[in-house]
This record gives sequence, C-alpha cells and structure tokens, in this order.
Amino acid sequence: MSLPQPPFSFAARLALLAQRFGLLARQRPMVERAGLMRLPFKALLAPQDSIWWQDGPPLERLVDLPRGALSGPVQEVKARAHQLLVRCVELHSQVLDAFDLRELDGVCAPRGEQAAHLHLEDFAATPAGRAVRIISYKDFVKAISLALPRYLTGQQIEVRQADWHGNRLYWGGSQQAAAFCVALVYARRRGLQVILPALRQQYRLNVAGLAALDGAFHVLALPEEAWSQPQFMNLLLSNGTPYARIDQISPPGTPEWLLLPRADAAADALGSALRQAGAADIPGYLGSLRHQRS
Repeated sequence: MSLPQPPFSFAARLALLAQRFGLLARQRPMVERAGLMRLPFKALLAPQDSIWWQDGPPLERLVDLPRGALSGPVQEVKARAHQLLVRCVELHSQVLDAFDLRELDGVCAPRGEQAAHLHLEDFAATPAGRAVRIISYKDFVKAISLALPRYLTGQQIEVRQADWHGNRLYWGGSQQAAAFCVALVYARRRGLQVILPALRQQYRLNVAGLAALDGAFHVLALPEEAWSQPQFMNLLLSNGTPYARIDQISPPGTPEWLLLPRADAAADALGSALRQAGAADIPGYLGSLRHQRS
C-alpha cells in the first residue's frame, strides 16, 4: 500500500495546520524549518507470498511488546502508545492432537541468501535443497529428525498462521530448515502421512485495536534517514513535541514507526503534515492487510 506524494509544499501545509490550531505565532520557527525537509518516504507494500515467515512484517512482536521498545521524551505518551499497540494483534492458541505436516507452506527460519520461494518444492529444487539427499524412508527419517530430534517419539511442533500471511501455515522452528523442507516435499511426493501433535498459533489483527490506535495517534512510517536528518530532528525536538518511536516491528532497512498523539495540538499538526507529505499511515496499512488476506 502506498500513499500519493503530491508536489512538496510541506511548510505551507504545516502553516495552515498550525494556524487552524492557533499555533502559528509561537511555532513560526518550526514551520519555517519544515520547508527544509526532503525525506525519502517509502511505500508500504503487502507481504509477498513466500515460504519464509520472516519475509513478512514481524507484527507478532506486538503481542508481547516490551515497554522499553518505545523511545520518546514523554513517559505518559510512551505508556499510552504501548497500551494501544499491544491491542493491535491477538494471539489465539489451539492444541491439535494430530496435524499432518504436509499441510505446511513454509518455515520460520531466516532465509539468508535464498530467494523468496513460493512453494517448498521450489526450494527443494535449489542447490541447498538438492544437497539434502532423500532416496528412502530411512533417509527421510534421518532428515526430518535433524529438525525435530524427537520426531519418532511424537514431538509436538509449533504451527503459525497470521492475517498478513493469509492462509499459509508455517513451522515455528528454525533449525535445519533445509532438511525439514526437503523431507516434507519427499513425504508429499511419496504420499507419506507425517502426523504429529501441534500447537497452532494464530495471529490476528484486531480491528477495534487498530481503530483505537488510529484515534489516539498518528502512526506513520518514517524512513531510517529521518533520524539522522538535522532539519527533521530539529523540527521534532526543538519544541518538545511529544512522540513515541518504535523500530522493533520493522525489518532492517524498512520505515520505522513514529507515533504522534492527536491530543497534543503541535504533534497533531506535525502528524497531519507528515501524512500529506507522503508518510504512510500504519493503521490504514495494517487494516488493508487484514482485508486483502481475509
């Protein structure tokens, strides 16, 4: 999802907003400095279908988000932001007595240098996949036991599903991913049932939680370059504007989240101006993921 980027007239927009809130006189320096901003805003795209869980945004971290994950100058703002952020994703757990591992679509292991393969069979055809040689049932047991050391004793596995990954099911483990993937491909081709007990972890975006967050904060995606851009940092810090910042739910190299409380007039004006300048709206983006994947 991306937001349109109109011709840049940031200072003019912020001036109008400041005037609307009766702030123009005491915030004129901030308005003038805003014209120096040229931030490289980036579009937020829907996650691509992939066998790698980590190719998607790590939104599951919101469930147990540490309070210390947020930075900012006002403790009350950070506390309120944390309170709302943890409501945006819900975790529903279900114990399954019998789960056929052939239903899995991917793994939670990091993909490293591997491509974003669509199917496990695609990975099995790569050099890394072909390096796992399975030509007999004995080889199959050996390979899958590398990933699941207690496979033969009925070891319970973790299975993950998330709104932002659609209906795809992922193995929650990460060790020996190549052996695990190729073993499942072998089981599919040979028609072997691979039944184990499982803990199914379903991550769901909470519509009410997203609405509450959006009602209290502008939640915007800002490029990493913003935090080393003197004009932006002066704009954010020189007037003591309250904000919260979080980067633990954004993969490296992707926009970080900036939360500006709507109840504070200066922060609200800045948030509105940033959105008009091209910063993507996080609650709207997450809501679109839920809609597209449902």
